[in-house]
Amino acid sequence: MSGDLQGALLDWFSRSGRDLPWRRTRDPWAILVSEFMLQQTQVDRVVERYTQFLARFPTPVALARSPVADVIALWSGLGYNRRAVNLHRAAVTIDVSHGGQVPDELGDLLDLPGVGPYTARAVRVFAFERADAVVDTNIGRVLARCHRRRLTPIEAQRTAESLVPRDRAWIWNQAMMELGALMCRTEPRCEECPLRGACEWFRSGCAGPDPAHRSASVSRPQSRFAGSDRQGRGRLLSGLRAGPVPMGSVPTVMGWPDDAERSLKVAATLVADGLARRNEAGFELP
Repeated sequence: MSGDLQGALLDWFSRSGRDLPWRRTRDPWAILVSEFMLQQTQVDRVVERYTQFLARFPTPVALARSPVADVIALWSGLGYNRRAVNLHRAAVTIDVSHGGQVPDELGDLLDLPGVGPYTARAVRVFAFERADAVVDTNIGRVLARCHRRRLTPIEAQRTAESLVPRDRAWIWNQAMMELGALMCRTEPRCEECPLRGACEWFRSGCAGPDPAHRSASVSRPQSRFAGSDRQGRGRLLSGLRAGPVPMGSVPTVMGWPDDAERSLKVAATLVADGLARRNEAGFELP
């Protein structure tokens, strides 16, 4: 990618980038919290909860030494509640193994529960300003369309790394993510895109299948939620946030009053994920 195109992207970001609270800090814990919250959750839903969460748990030690039930309760509305449990487990590891400080080495970050290759690199880039490249679903779309083909995870990571200006990794990664979020979306706004001159798919007239479909890191559509086990899990967890749920009430709370077998089977998955605990009377938060 030419220097002119790199400059065009950074100029676009300086004008159009959103003012998000996690972009105003280099606190590694705050960055880690934001990355956990942003996994498959819309930015607008995260902004308010992010501030509330850090006010309650300003450090990894504060979270690690609190009951996991408190974390699950505060996570309400963010979805994918296993992330709350994993964040608590990560905080415990940080407290026990890293003296309460979020580590900056890639291997140490990858050892934290719930932290994968993207999140580990995001912490390094956005907190420690290391010259790494992150590849999330937004950047994955940009890379695949610019190259007009599906990319493997290794190809996507190497391509992203080849583009990072070594002295501007923080702003470059932010700009690439923002481009995917605002321009190179599922329904792209190609005519307004500052990288259209480098995009082979655009230059082809967007001919053929979208190369981002099933390319590395690009998220796939969720299965139907209504009537799903995920919906039942969410309903039971909402009930548990208000207090213990008696065994006999579980099917009704989950929305399946006539299917106790399914209800208890799905409830057991919450226990397996560390989101609930079964007692003699029913279920409660752990």
